[in-house]
Amino acid sequence: MLTAILSHPVTALTCLLVLAVVAVNGWTDAPNAIATAVCTGAMPFRRAVGLAALCNLLGLGWAVAFSPVVAETLFSIAGFGADVPAARSALCAGLCAVVLWSTAAWRFGIPTSESHGLAAAVTGAALALPGGTVHPGPWARILLGLALSVCLGWLAGRLFRRALTLLRPSPALCRRGQVGGAAAMAFLHGAQDGQKCLGILLLGLSLSPVLPQQRIFSIPLELTLLCAGVMAAGTALGGRRIIDTVGREMVCLSPRQGLAADLGGGSCLLACTLLGLPVSTTHAKTAAVLGAGSRADRRVAGRIALTWLFTFPGCGLLGFFLAKLFLFGS
Repeated sequence: MLTAILSHPVTALTCLLVLAVVAVNGWTDAPNAIATAVCTGAMPFRRAVGLAALCNLLGLGWAVAFSPVVAETLFSIAGFGADVPAARSALCAGLCAVVLWSTAAWRFGIPTSESHGLAAAVTGAALALPGGTVHPGPWARILLGLALSVCLGWLAGRLFRRALTLLRPSPALCRRGQVGGAAAMAFLHGAQDGQKCLGILLLGLSLSPVLPQQRIFSIPLELTLLCAGVMAAGTALGGRRIIDTVGREMVCLSPRQGLAADLGGGSCLLACTLLGLPVSTTHAKTAAVLGAGSRADRRVAGRIALTWLFTFPGCGLLGFFLAKLFLFGS
């Protein structure tokens, strides 16, 4: 399959842009999974990054093998009309919008959701086409997952904090527990975000003249391994700015509170993944950190919430206007 993709330049460019989104996701989104473990001293930064890269890879493989519902949701999020060349241009524009938005957020150290940005940008790009449509079913699952991840993440972080306060584990035991918590968070990040990128990759291939069979949703093994490897490589780049914002600037966490945040965010991601709901690791983990922490910096938390609020319209409009620009240029 990879040979067929490389034989068609436009298809190869589309896949390259999807892989750029995957790499940026691993670079800027995956650090949320290990932020608390690094900031409480449970793991050194480089070791935590290596652990996250490995667990991202394993998580995507597990999700594709047992529950690829999230990938199918992103695959069917929007209709691009009957003009296939224009549809390919619009999809490429949407992917460029995600990379631009995510890189800008990383520059300012703000944890944003690439997965929700991806959904918005691809939908905005589709609507720039004369025959573009929005499919309400997949979007309903995305919005339900968004609301559930924020509420459940905060509540789970708060409940685990209270439970650990009653149990009073030692700081050393909490730090050891955070290693497992960081691994679980990174695993579930791969299961969630890796699937979304795979869904968009398959959407791009469905528009390819050399792979018409991909119009029926299926996930080839080689594409799974490719996305997992690129996400792991992106994660290995670090994302230190995001870690500092979540684990140090927004709230100061003790080892016990850090473990509560890991358990809260992980349980939220696991529940939503098993339900087949697309959710953001950023939203779930940040909400869990706020629920588990004792004193949050309202200025930093407000800046993060404002970025979340503008992600859907911002990425959607950016995808729309870039698609118009790409179509005008062609």
